[in-house]
Amino acid sequence: MTETSTSQPKPINIAVIGGGSWATALTKILSDGNVQINWWMRSAEDVKNIAQFGRNPSYLSNVQINLNKVKLFNNLTDALTDVEIIVLAVPAAFISDALKELNAEDFAGKIVVSAIKGMIPKENVLVTQYVEKKYNVPKENILVIVGPCHAEEVAMEKQSYLTIGGYSLANAKLFAHLIRTRFVKSSVIKDIDGAEYCAVMKNIISVACGIARGLNYGDNFQAVLVSNAMQEIRRFIDAIDPMQRDLSSSAYLGDLLVTSYSQFSRNRTFGNMVGRGYSVKSAQMEMNMIAEGYYAVKCVHEINQKYGVDMPITEATFNILYENISPMVEFQLLAEGMK
Repeated sequence: MTETSTSQPKPINIAVIGGGSWATALTKILSDGNVQINWWMRSAEDVKNIAQFGRNPSYLSNVQINLNKVKLFNNLTDALTDVEIIVLAVPAAFISDALKELNAEDFAGKIVVSAIKGMIPKENVLVTQYVEKKYNVPKENILVIVGPCHAEEVAMEKQSYLTIGGYSLANAKLFAHLIRTRFVKSSVIKDIDGAEYCAVMKNIISVACGIARGLNYGDNFQAVLVSNAMQEIRRFIDAIDPMQRDLSSSAYLGDLLVTSYSQFSRNRTFGNMVGRGYSVKSAQMEMNMIAEGYYAVKCVHEINQKYGVDMPITEATFNILYENISPMVEFQLLAEGMK
């Protein structure tokens, strides 16, 4: 009689690209499963510290990294060797530079997951669109992570919810399973473009909410601002990628709400500083973190030149950040037009 094998299935090999908070949080989540992770980051000093102490000294330093499952890299090509899944967790403004040494062969046959809620500046394309075109990654091998999930709360193991968007539901379900833990629930959707555009837009709205707070507008105004923002997001997404979608689900509305109200939202923090009188440059320098909404608002503004969608919140935010118009003046005009 043949004995039934009880051996563990072969681990899935994953590369995580990026050394910031979200990359650290994702590494923590993924390392709970049956995986081996190649974690690449630019800072050699951080790699050295994590290898020695099991903690990222620059971001989420309270998170303990399981070094039995995580191997650290400074060389990106080496990090991608023999992996099945690549997770991109670098700010959108820097993704081109981070991947500049790679070519299509490095991505061949691999699932690419964008954990980036931003757009490529100047090119005005989503990260998934950039990867597809630049590295010839087939659509069915591209996924996105969306939904309300701040890295800081993941670090504290607070209950969190993630949605995986993909053209291939089989690949989406595979990755959704990998990130599911006792404190992270996951689901899948096929609306990859709509979910990604919404993730970009919610960062813009979060900056606007921060500006409003910095100007001393209250909770009543912010509730109206977010309500109007959801309508603005719907108009924009319906124009650029029309299809039936439920924007009230957590992948869309949930993500908008958490980034608009949370103390952990870097976009809201950035906007708050601008509303209080900081210049854009001084706010960016003091934060020492990337607010994706700053870059996204220019991309969306330029894209909308083609579509002509009514987007008063986006335009007000663009005018403040790029045209140096007074936040007080812009928000007085914005408030008058809200319902």
